[in-house]
Amino acid sequence: MKRLIDLFRNKYFLATVAFAMWMLFFDKNDMMSQYEYRSQANKLQEEKEYFEKETKQVKKDLNELNTNLSTAEKFAREKYFMKKDNEDVFVIIQEEKKD
Repeated sequence: MKRLIDLFRNKYFLATVAFAMWMLFFDKNDMMSQYEYRSQANKLQEEKEYFEKETKQVKKDLNELNTNLSTAEKFAREKYFMKKDNEDVFVIIQEEKKD
């Protein structure tokens, strides 16, 4: 018990504890801020991976559209609902049943 009391009277120990408390809870870059920064960084990394994948897919589609005319026609019909003058386009949207 005496050793514990002497430890709490030690000015170096008290300075170290005060510094640690300040850095953990009161500083601009405290633990909660670091956690939020880390979670935001992870979220941004996931978004980056998603957009890189989408960019790769779009480049592949663009290459196909530039090289093959029938692919361009198919793409225009499916994505933009384009049609020839003598055609009618019917868009069918399937809805899920609600219980």
